[in-house]
Amino acid sequence: MSDIRVLVVDDSAVVRKIFTEALSKEPGIEVVGTAPDPYVARDKIVSLKPDVITLDVEMPRMDGITFLRKIMKYYPLPVIIVSSLTTKGGKMALEAMEIGAVEVLSKPGSSYSVGDMKQQLADKIRAAARVNVSAARPQAASAPPVSRPSTRALTETTNKVVAIGASTGGTEALKAVLTRFPVTMPGIVVVQHMPPNFTTAFAERLNGLCEIAVKEAEDGDAVLPGRALIAPGNFHMLLKRSGARYYVNVKTGPMVCHQRPAVDVLFNSTAQYAGANAVGAILTGMGADGAKGLLKMREAGARTIGQDEASCVVYGMPKEAWKAGAVEKQYPLDRIADEIMNLL
Repeated sequence: MSDIRVLVVDDSAVVRKIFTEALSKEPGIEVVGTAPDPYVARDKIVSLKPDVITLDVEMPRMDGITFLRKIMKYYPLPVIIVSSLTTKGGKMALEAMEIGAVEVLSKPGSSYSVGDMKQQLADKIRAAARVNVSAARPQAASAPPVSRPSTRALTETTNKVVAIGASTGGTEALKAVLTRFPVTMPGIVVVQHMPPNFTTAFAERLNGLCEIAVKEAEDGDAVLPGRALIAPGNFHMLLKRSGARYYVNVKTGPMVCHQRPAVDVLFNSTAQYAGANAVGAILTGMGADGAKGLLKMREAGARTIGQDEASCVVYGMPKEAWKAGAVEKQYPLDRIADEIMNLL
């Protein structure tokens, strides 16, 4: 199998150097070129025909978002967004994912070390190279929400719990699922592999689109009807129970399946504390995170489903869960929300 050809687009010479040096040590990956801005990148895309692009969102002459729109229109291929760990960076990265970028990576800097970045860079490139670009392209906009959860709904306990895990391509997949849920839904807990701050912007964005309330989870948050809690980047999220009340524990700890937050951590705790009262769903993503935890959920009596191969951006996590016997049945993305509600 030939090497994955990568083009690095970033106005920072330091970042271009770090990425090139890090990737040169990785088997099966070749940096075929670098570009300081989209105009140089445009020519190199045509001449070098890369398999994957890493793209900074904040650049001179033309910003990365504008350039990404052009790429997706004229030369669609897998793009990994490289963004700073700022509120603005998180929002721009999220916009890029909606346009069709498949992964997001934090820029190395004071709050995010080069060592952390190197561990994830190659993994994200390998995931991006396997992406179904047509599944990653933006879908038709969802209908606007018709109402919001009532105050009363947010004070009630939830008997059932819905636990969902996703990775590559998951931001758009989760949007497709969560925007279909009514305010009468039981409490929902979600792990999406994303860096810190990006999950903040993601939760805020979903909260504006969904009929249910969506928030980035904080330690001790109650799992309530009509609300989804998103695990914050760089923290694990566990489901807990006290009497009739479910809540989440947000904490640090070692990476699981090279991830923090990890889907397995959430699913394992859901199996333990919700058992047969839970429904679990595993969506698009690379790797095996969530497969073992979803199997534990199923063994504890929970109902489980997975996203099918044709609708996945990357059919990795659902495939491993299916192979492990953790998934009862697989469905296309546009049926996942309805099937979850049927199982409830």
